[in-house]
Amino acid sequence: MTATTSTAAGAARPAARPSARERLLTAADELFYREGVQSVGIDRIIEHAGVAKASLYNAFGNKEGLVRAYLELRHERNRLRVTRAMTRYRTPRERLLGVFEAQGELFTTPDFNGCAFVAASAEAPHGGSVELAAGEYRHWLRGFLTDLAAEAGAPDPEALARRLHLLYDGATLSARMDRDPTAAATARAAAVTLLDAALPAEPAGS
Repeated sequence: MTATTSTAAGAARPAARPSARERLLTAADELFYREGVQSVGIDRIIEHAGVAKASLYNAFGNKEGLVRAYLELRHERNRLRVTRAMTRYRTPRERLLGVFEAQGELFTTPDFNGCAFVAASAEAPHGGSVELAAGEYRHWLRGFLTDLAAEAGAPDPEALARRLHLLYDGATLSARMDRDPTAAATARAAAVTLLDAALPAEPAGS
């Protein structure tokens, strides 16, 4: 077989089918986010994923394990979305405001249905793995805002991050409950006022 023939044969080889774990997680991501973790039973996930019931238990242990994996997937996806968006901005102050601009882009997506972590933890038992996964996401976001506030020169970066986080949460709730995709822009405008009061003035012409 010539190199050309080998290359052609390789190019014609079909892509590997996603694993049962990947298909289950994809199904959970779609159904849990759209309909809620309590409304969607294991049987629907299995049917949607097209796998055997044993695959779910082998991969995740139980439904709670699957919900936690779904939230971890959402956490990583949101982390990548926000950190990638930050590359568009030059200064820490611009990046702090850019968090709300990235949030606004999320609000305009056709499948936006609020905060997955709020929805899942509201239905989960206190202290369980689902609540812990939601807490880890919030801890990451608060830490991200705190780091940016510190880089921007805020005297109390944790306090500023807390206020910005409240704006972020409020925008998410308004976008979902009021169906208002402009909520992030409103939160950004409020964030400008917070930053003006909390950060040292930027040099003229900066």
